[in-house]
Amino acid sequence: MAASGKLASFRLPPLPTVGELIKLYNLRAEKQLSQNFLLDLRLTDKIVRQAGSLRDAYVCEVGPGPGGLTRSILNAGAADLLVVEKDTRFIPGLKLLSEAAPGRLRIVHGDILTYRMDRGFPINISKAWEEDPPNLHIIGNLPFNVSTHLIIKWLENMANRTGPFIYGRTRLTLTFQKEVAERLTASTGSKQRSRLSVMAQYLCTVHNCFTIPGRAFVPKPEVDVGVVHFTPLVQPQIQQPFKLVEKVIRNVFQFRRKHCHKGVEKLFPEACRVELTQEMMQKADVDPTLRPPELTIPQIRALADAYAHLCTHEPTLLSYEFREELRLKYIAKQRNKPVDEPTSTPPRPQQPC
Repeated sequence: MAASGKLASFRLPPLPTVGELIKLYNLRAEKQLSQNFLLDLRLTDKIVRQAGSLRDAYVCEVGPGPGGLTRSILNAGAADLLVVEKDTRFIPGLKLLSEAAPGRLRIVHGDILTYRMDRGFPINISKAWEEDPPNLHIIGNLPFNVSTHLIIKWLENMANRTGPFIYGRTRLTLTFQKEVAERLTASTGSKQRSRLSVMAQYLCTVHNCFTIPGRAFVPKPEVDVGVVHFTPLVQPQIQQPFKLVEKVIRNVFQFRRKHCHKGVEKLFPEACRVELTQEMMQKADVDPTLRPPELTIPQIRALADAYAHLCTHEPTLLSYEFREELRLKYIAKQRNKPVDEPTSTPPRPQQPC
């Protein structure tokens, strides 16, 4: 009985439903902010369960909106929930939740892209990186327009053990467009294998938990939504600085249907491109005719290590960018044209996946 009474104390008192709050405060999802509300508390409860036990946990929720997921996190027993919301319209409804859960819900009106999460929680919750993850979670139904940018930012934080990862191997449970969720978790050789797959998987254990049909959201998006759980690895699979790894992966995957050496070539200036590409491929001992999705993480690690070795002998390689060289060539070409000759737009190299 005592245990059930303690569990009951976690649950919120009777409140207006999320749908009623939306009507009460006249809230509408803003298309330009990629807002889609999830009103079904059974689904928000299911998202929260993917994070594991939240009893007495510290949680940061990204973009709570009208508070559906917020309610599920509080009902799961979180002791300290910090929500970061950019849209002022949602603050009154969140304050109502805060009053219903005294001392358990903190509201920050701000942008998660710039918010200093390393200052959001007490440092004494930290765990050494080699130990189990801290009792801290990041959970969010992410707007589509920032989700990829945000996970790349957090992956860099993870590699550098900064931001939310100063506390240790903080776990993340996040929503993405189904296609992005599939890319994040795609295996070697699969159709969805991409730059994002390798960036996430060399740093984390990544699990595609389940898919939420688009019709469950208001307004209904054109795509379904995937829930993805990330647990940082104790030891990253590639032991090189994040910026260097990101550069190698980005260049390799920019021509994902061609042989991988085509992307590797773009790591080097034109004057020494052929020679250094051959040297890098030989040093890495990677078949140059493999296509990027066919490369395993150990093979990409070998490429990153080989590139790092070349950069130690020629440090200027690290700052070289193929697209910048292309842009400067285009400018020089335009300057040499007769005044009456029409200009054209600069060529755009293929973007990485």
